[in-house]
Amino acid sequence: MDLLQSYKDTDMDEDTLSPHPPESEPDPSPDSSPVRAIPAKSAAPKVDDTMLSLTVAGQAQFQAQKPIDPTQHLVSFNPTYDQLWAPIVGPSHPYAKDGLAQGLRNHKLGFVENANIEPFVFDEQYNTFYKFGYAADPSENNYVGDVEGFKTNDGISVYNIPQHEQKKRKLEKKKEMLKENEESGEVDSTELENPSTDTWLMRNRKSPWAGKRDWVQGELTEEQKKYAEEHAKKKGEKEGGEREKGEAHVDKSTFHGKEDKDYQGRSWIAPPKDAKASNNHCYIPKRLVHTWSGHTKGVSAIRFFPNHGHLILSAGMDTKVKIWDVFNSGKCMRTYMGHGKAVRDIWFSNDGSKFLSAGYDKNIKYWDTETGQVISTFSTGKIPYVVRLNPDEDKQNVLLAGMSDKKIVQWDINSGQITQEYDQHLGAVNTITFVDNNRRFVTSSDDKSLRVWEFGIPVVIKYISEPHMHSMPSISLHPNSNWLACQSLDNQILIYSTRERFQLNKKKRFAGHIVAGYACQVNFSPDGRFVMSGDGEGRCWFWDWKSCKVFRTLKCHDGVCIGAAWHPLEQSKVATCGWDGLIKYWYEFSFLVQHVIYVFNKEKCMC
Repeated sequence: MDLLQSYKDTDMDEDTLSPHPPESEPDPSPDSSPVRAIPAKSAAPKVDDTMLSLTVAGQAQFQAQKPIDPTQHLVSFNPTYDQLWAPIVGPSHPYAKDGLAQGLRNHKLGFVENANIEPFVFDEQYNTFYKFGYAADPSENNYVGDVEGFKTNDGISVYNIPQHEQKKRKLEKKKEMLKENEESGEVDSTELENPSTDTWLMRNRKSPWAGKRDWVQGELTEEQKKYAEEHAKKKGEKEGGEREKGEAHVDKSTFHGKEDKDYQGRSWIAPPKDAKASNNHCYIPKRLVHTWSGHTKGVSAIRFFPNHGHLILSAGMDTKVKIWDVFNSGKCMRTYMGHGKAVRDIWFSNDGSKFLSAGYDKNIKYWDTETGQVISTFSTGKIPYVVRLNPDEDKQNVLLAGMSDKKIVQWDINSGQITQEYDQHLGAVNTITFVDNNRRFVTSSDDKSLRVWEFGIPVVIKYISEPHMHSMPSISLHPNSNWLACQSLDNQILIYSTRERFQLNKKKRFAGHIVAGYACQVNFSPDGRFVMSGDGEGRCWFWDWKSCKVFRTLKCHDGVCIGAAWHPLEQSKVATCGWDGLIKYWYEFSFLVQHVIYVFNKEKCMC
């Protein structure tokens, strides 16, 4: 019993001392045995990871110190700043000088690193290095070159020499000069006092240019005078020819018709007797009836024969002007060849017997339409962009030309002299349009302005310029002479009044076409009911004058449709020209049918 009691006391003491008491009471039955803790064991062998840690640390340290190959395009780790800017190590490149691959060379001697240095600082250090042998290193706060010289001169540069040092050098230089003069021998006192002598200059020189006497020209010999006169004459002729004359070119003409005159003795340019307006009502054309092809390059302008329209004149970029038959054969009648470059503009006289042509060869030629001879040639040495004759019958000898030098030049064709110059524009002059019974004319220019002039007086009476305005390379007068249609390069046609104030009509604006960058011609129908214009995509547009709505569009040319003209008598016929070198003739067939029906019904009623 005593033993059992002692065993029980021992168990109680162990339970009291245990830090973690058991969660459940042991089974009080006598068969239960005390709980015993079994230590955990692992079957895996024990591994020492010291070497693995050292290996990983060594690789990281190697990557941190590993230089970057300058030829590689991909880096698989994040390099440090020191690695990126470390010098290239290793053996030199076998096929490149100085061990640098060709991709890294930006100079014939290797790789030169860019440095941001002010020009003054660079010049200072550059001259200092060649003067004293040392210069400042821009990459470091240090000097390179002759270090001993740097210490001796206290680091001065050529631009910051102390004042006392400058005086010292001047005195030393003066002493050297005096010594040289004494060694050279005695000097005449008169030479020392005369500033024109070399001795005085050497004694009193104060600048790098001292000692250099200005050369005084003596009298020329007869041979020199003769040569100078010939040279001045040749130079004057050359400058005068460039200023007053354009490029010279042989004038000739070729007639392509069967005969110059018909059996009645009438000229080939004479209008047919039965040519007259059959109806005052205009119609929009629909179909292509004829194509004239003779120009080898684009056609820049077309003009119908005045009042009758039985002939049509065309200006080509192939330097030729051609005239075509409209009523009969539809063939080319004559070719006028007198320009050396592309023809810019053409214009008929009132009776059509003569016409003007302006070319990029800086010449304006006045032609006889029938014979093809050049009557006169005019030039100012500048390119004429537009040519016009005064519409008055008594002033058909007055020629106006808008030039590339911002001037409008007026010639008298009979005398060949310039009678007036209108010089107010700030850009090349593009158009000249007579208004107000030909007493005034309106001009447009590349300076994006309109100017109104009194004919014969070089003073602007009206200046039109707004911030929203664009250049207007084509202007046409309405048949009632009250309105101007201006082709604006912002893809619209603006209407201005021709009365005293020349106001913009804000209610009328014609748009829809694309003309930006092209001087497409704008025109009116003879009855004034329609507005017509080409565009940059080869189409011809027709608008209704009253409603400003698009009436019809025709696909006329493959390139730019630069010109469009309405026939003066046949109100349903329109001619167009383009940069594809073709001239096309368009007709409205429904009008013909209506006219035949009208005549048939009239004859039937009379019967």
